Amino acid sequence: MLLKPVSRDDDVELDDNQAARPESLSKGELKEKLDAQLDKLGELQKVFYADGRHALLIVLQGRDASGKDGVVRTVIGACNPSGVRINSFKAPTPVELAHDYLWRVHQVMPEKGMMAIFNRSHYEDVLVVRVHELVPESVWSARYEQINNFEKMVVENGTTILKFFLHVSRDEQTERLRERVEDPTKNWKFNAGDLDERKLWDKYTEAYRDALTKCSTDWAPWYVVPADSNKARNYLIARRIVETLQGLDLEYPKPKTDLTQYLASLAGGAQS
Repeated sequence: MLLKPVSRDDDVELDDNQAARPESLSKGELKEKLDAQLDKLGELQKVFYADGRHALLIVLQGRDASGKDGVVRTVIGACNPSGVRINSFKAPTPVELAHDYLWRVHQVMPEKGMMAIFNRSHYEDVLVVRVHELVPESVWSARYEQINNFEKMVVENGTTILKFFLHVSRDEQTERLRERVEDPTKNWKFNAGDLDERKLWDKYTEAYRDALTKCSTDWAPWYVVPADSNKARNYLIARRIVETLQGLDLEYPKPKTDLTQYLASLAGGAQS
């Protein structure tokens, strides 16, 4: 199975069946497939970092317990941390609220040679803000076009954008939240507020549908990733990142001088 970009013409249902491991991905083969993609990702990211001509932004959105941290740990963990910056977006600070809602995002966009991972993102301003009615509809509804224009500007200046919605089913989320209560090593992850957010499931579904269809563009596509299976989720995301990096025609920079002239000096140093 390959992830396909969301189209504005798609009817994005986001039902529970779409969150399950795709039948085309054999459970027995997933670990081998995932490991192979992680190896490729690690090698490509080395070249990406050295090449220094491109920047990559990876956006991870999803409901609570959909696996955003798991993707960072497993998929992004295959990369050299020197070339990766991870940003988590929580409730905005007073300083951030004093600026436009994209200000804090623009501050942490990746420079060339770097990969930036957004664990949640500027899309909170058309999701949480909308569901909890923190601003009027006239305000949040205008943000879809603003986000598209912002992302287009960023892409036109050398940044590639991949956006993944981690789609988890209601039953799977229940099990993962239960684990956070029952497993002492996961207690720290539990937030009682997650249960309140869960009551707003249908409102969030409607908000996600609009964000996915209105803001999936040629320059910054959205991908819906079935997230009930951790390995399937990680494999599909890793493969899409690998395919994206392969399409950038990356190469190690050529030396500006003939380095063979230094071999004799290095050999002499080794002998001494």
